[in-house]
Amino acid sequence: MERIQTVVIGGGQAGLSVGYHLRRRGLPFVILDAHDRVGDTWRTRWDSLRLFTPARFNGLDGAPFPAKPWTFPTKDEMAEYLEAYARRFALPVRTGVRVTRLSRNGTGYLVETTNGRFEAENVVVAMSNYQAPRTPPFAGDLNGHVVQLHAKRYRNPLQLQPGGVLIVGAGNSGADIGMEVVQTHRTWLAGRDTGQIPFRIEGVPARLFAVRFVIRFLFHHVLTVRTPVGRKARPKLISHGGPRIRVKAADLAAAGVERVPRMAGVKDGKPLLADGRVLDVANVIWCTGFHPGFDWIDLPIVGDHEPLHHRGIVASHPGLYFVGLHFLFSLSSAMIHGVGRDAARIVDHLAARRSSREAVRDQPGASPEPPTTRRPASLYVGR
Repeated sequence: MERIQTVVIGGGQAGLSVGYHLRRRGLPFVILDAHDRVGDTWRTRWDSLRLFTPARFNGLDGAPFPAKPWTFPTKDEMAEYLEAYARRFALPVRTGVRVTRLSRNGTGYLVETTNGRFEAENVVVAMSNYQAPRTPPFAGDLNGHVVQLHAKRYRNPLQLQPGGVLIVGAGNSGADIGMEVVQTHRTWLAGRDTGQIPFRIEGVPARLFAVRFVIRFLFHHVLTVRTPVGRKARPKLISHGGPRIRVKAADLAAAGVERVPRMAGVKDGKPLLADGRVLDVANVIWCTGFHPGFDWIDLPIVGDHEPLHHRGIVASHPGLYFVGLHFLFSLSSAMIHGVGRDAARIVDHLAARRSSREAVRDQPGASPEPPTTRRPASLYVGR
C-alpha cells in the first residue's frame, strides 16, 4: 500500500496537464498510465492520422508545440511532444500501471492497480470518454469470413482482405479512414450525415480567420455549459459527435467513396442497410464510437454517457475529479488547446479543498470535509 495525496489516472494530455498544475503548486502526486510509454494513446491510432488543429493550438500549458504554427502534426509527432512534456516538467508518470478498481476508503480513496494499491485524498480521472470500443449487437451475426475492425484497432489498409469495405459511421474517423481505404478497396460509408464545417481547415481563409474564430472563440468560449447555446448543444454533441472537420462530402464523392444509409442489421450474414439493400463486402470497419469505459469505478457516479459531475467536480464524492471528458466545460475540453483550462480549475479546487481540510483538522471535533460539497451529484450533470 502506497499513500499519496493525489493520484492522477491517465498519462495523456489531460493527465499531464493536471500534473503540470499540481507541480506548479508544489503538491505531491503520481500519474498512473496503463501504456508502456507516455504518448502511446496517440501512437496506437491509425498510421495516417493527423491532428485536426494546427500546431499553434496543440501546445499544453507551459510548452508550445515545436512545429510551424500552421502545420498539422501527425499522431506520432503528438506522441513525442507529450513524452518530451513529461520529461521537461519532471512529471512523476508511472507507465505500465493499469488501474483496476477505484473505491471509497474512509474519507479518501483506494486505487487498486496491476502494480499495487494506493491510498489517496484526491483522485483525478484524466481520461476521455473514448475508452471501450462500441459495436452494435448484430456485429456478431456477420459471416465469420468478414474482417471486422473497430476504428480503435484500425491501422492501415494492409489489415484488410481483398474485396469491398463497409465503413459504419460517417463522422470524422469514418470519413478519414474512408478516404484512405478507397485507394485500394471499393468502399461504402454508412450512417447519417454528421455535417461539416463550412471551410477548408488547411486553407488560407481558415488560417487568417476561420480557425481562430472556431477554435479559440466558438469552441472555447461560446459552446460552454455557461451559455444557453452551449447547454442546448451539449447533449447532442456528447451522444452523437460533432461535424466533420477535414473531409467534405465532395471529397468523399470525388474519391469514389459511396455514401449509403445507416446499417440496420444483418441478413444472411451480410450487412443490411436501412433502405433494404444488402451489401456483399469482405471487410467492415466500425467507426461507431465508444462506451465511457469507467466500469472499474466502484462508485455510484457513472451515467449513460458520462460520469455525474459539474465541470469535472464530483460533488457527491469530495476529492474525486474528472478532466479530459468530452464537453466537460466546453467543446474544447477534450481538445489539446482546451484541456489546460479545465486542469487548472480542478487543481485550484483541489488545493482549496486541501487548505480547508487542514484548517478543519486544527479544530478539535470538526468534520474533515468542507460542508459546501455535500450535494447530490445528479444535480450537476450538464449544468
